[in-house]
Amino acid sequence: MPWDEAATMPTLTSSATGTLASEQTAARTPSGPGVRQYEHGEAWVVVATGEYDMGSITPLREALHTAAKQYAKVVLDASAVTFADSTFLNVLLLTHQTGTLRVVAPSPQVRRICEITGVDSVLEIRRTVEEAASS
Repeated sequence: MPWDEAATMPTLTSSATGTLASEQTAARTPSGPGVRQYEHGEAWVVVATGEYDMGSITPLREALHTAAKQYAKVVLDASAVTFADSTFLNVLLLTHQTGTLRVVAPSPQVRRICEITGVDSVLEIRRTVEEAASS
């Protein structure tokens, strides 16, 4: 089909959410690392998404370092981390040494690397941001 005909094709939407099907696909596709931050009670929450290694860790490292210096409790939502290596673990351990770090809902990849290395016995891992921020 020529590209100009494709522009007139009906738009696919999800019947449940009404969002574009292409938007849902894009949301599931990792597109590199991302860091989002916000305050939750007296804790600072850092939400990490994507893949983290030596070449991509800087934004997350800076966010956690700054948060640990300013807040008594830092929460890392690691549920959307699709890849993590020893660089990622090093940043978590350094943040833990600086202050209180709680890791929330680690993705299967993060959970596995934490279990293999024993980091899961050092870091506090919680199920939800609310649980991590309040405990």
